Amino acid sequence: MMSLPGSIAFDEYGRPFIILRDQENQMRLTGNEAIKSHILAAKQIAATIRTSLGPKGLDKMMVSGDGEVTVTNDGATILKLMDVDHEIAKLMVQLSQSQDDEIGDGTTGVVVLAGALLEQAESLLDRGIHPIRIADGFELAAQCASKHLDSIAEPFPISRDNKEPLIEVAMTTLGSKIVNKCHRQMAEIAVDAVLTVADLDKKDVNFELIKLECKVGGRMEDTCLVKGVVVDKTMSHSQMPKTLRDVKLAILTCPFEPPKPKTKHKLDVTSAEDYRKLREYEQEKFLQMVKQVKDAGATLAICQWGFDDEANHLLLQQELPAVRWVGGPEIELIAIATGGRIVPRFEELTPDKLGHAGLVRELSFGTTKDKMLVIEECLNTRAVTILIRGGNQMVTAEAKRSIHDALCVVRSLIQDSRIVYGGGAAEISCSLAVAREADQLSTLEQYAFRSFSVALESIPLALAENSGLLSIETLSELKSRQVAENSATLGVDCMLTGNSDMKEHHVIESLHSKKQQIILATQLVKMILKIDDVRTPADKNGI
Repeated sequence: MMSLPGSIAFDEYGRPFIILRDQENQMRLTGNEAIKSHILAAKQIAATIRTSLGPKGLDKMMVSGDGEVTVTNDGATILKLMDVDHEIAKLMVQLSQSQDDEIGDGTTGVVVLAGALLEQAESLLDRGIHPIRIADGFELAAQCASKHLDSIAEPFPISRDNKEPLIEVAMTTLGSKIVNKCHRQMAEIAVDAVLTVADLDKKDVNFELIKLECKVGGRMEDTCLVKGVVVDKTMSHSQMPKTLRDVKLAILTCPFEPPKPKTKHKLDVTSAEDYRKLREYEQEKFLQMVKQVKDAGATLAICQWGFDDEANHLLLQQELPAVRWVGGPEIELIAIATGGRIVPRFEELTPDKLGHAGLVRELSFGTTKDKMLVIEECLNTRAVTILIRGGNQMVTAEAKRSIHDALCVVRSLIQDSRIVYGGGAAEISCSLAVAREADQLSTLEQYAFRSFSVALESIPLALAENSGLLSIETLSELKSRQVAENSATLGVDCMLTGNSDMKEHHVIESLHSKKQQIILATQLVKMILKIDDVRTPADKNGI
């Protein structure tokens, strides 16, 4: 029989009821009080990253427990690194994460929109409207906004010959990032990388073929795209050649060392003769391994494991250059790029399993002894590496996140090549469309529609605010101009150029990203509005 969570008792009419245990240790919120507590938590999260929205958005500095510093204005990264306890605030973190996973861009906007929707929901609750009616109204309004986005979207030309439109989209994404002083160059790198690996017929981009490698030192302008693989390793011996041409690579995951018994073993060496024999045996095994690699026709060995100085010296003697301690992901990328096979045992090495590369060279950086290995002119030309440079680790890490966002946006455009205009233009247009639709409704949902319309305005308001403009005045002017000119391209002039037409500024966003923002934010708000009873341990409160 199942145990009860408390003791059973009967009232004077004989009706049973349960007296729950540990009530003094439980904290319980019910009804509108619970919903308002959730809305407060979500609003605080949205308010935190609202100031990071747009090209003039401010950065946040996050310091981890062990003193590691991250400076970023990427919504998903900020929320991931925030120490959040409140369960609803955690949902906001997951919301930006799902936008990041699906699109890669718009992570700040989606959280700001969800916070604004919840703020509007709070005022509707105060007017006595049932939370389910609000949630359903928001859902219908999101569908209306999504349809309107489809109607104002424009087709976008994608071809390998004309990269300019794609570069403009990537520049819009990078405009709000730390790399914006050289964002034209970064956008070109991102577009070139995606077009190199993209299959335009299938509308597919394999991100595994694009590797982002950071190297501290130099300027951000030194960032470059390498048509091949960059490995943060050097030749195992300093006297090995630094440049190799027409290379045949043996990609090995077996160690260059004599075989050892798998079980625990103990070897007693009782005389100098025994020791000499053991040394000879080891040397013989090493020579045999090197011979097997050379017989297969390899001119460079890439090893996942290390080898000792004796093996290193033998490899130099036998004129077989080698690279050791190459990590698993790099090994796989080298195998894909060079068309080689990863070989787990020396006995299995055959000429047809070797990879081919036109050029393998060592890059050296500045006055330091830092070197990296570049494998270029590979058999499979679709594998590329973006080598990111910067003054310190913080800058390179943020540049890596920014370029990843740009790559994601270009990929989403290749998958669905329709676009809308940024700078809050699409949101203002949707807001006007939803408000017009509200006037056609006779049911209670018209209140939710109007609130949804006001919430959509939070994005252009935040953009204007962060750019130092008078937010309400700017929004009012843009709304009246959009209606008067019937133009969905007028947005917030964040760069203060005196021209609000986003089409002329080339501020472009993918339709898929914008629709995803509205849909994800609405889904989360619906979920939060449906929670009306929360039980938590009494000592757990706050964000």
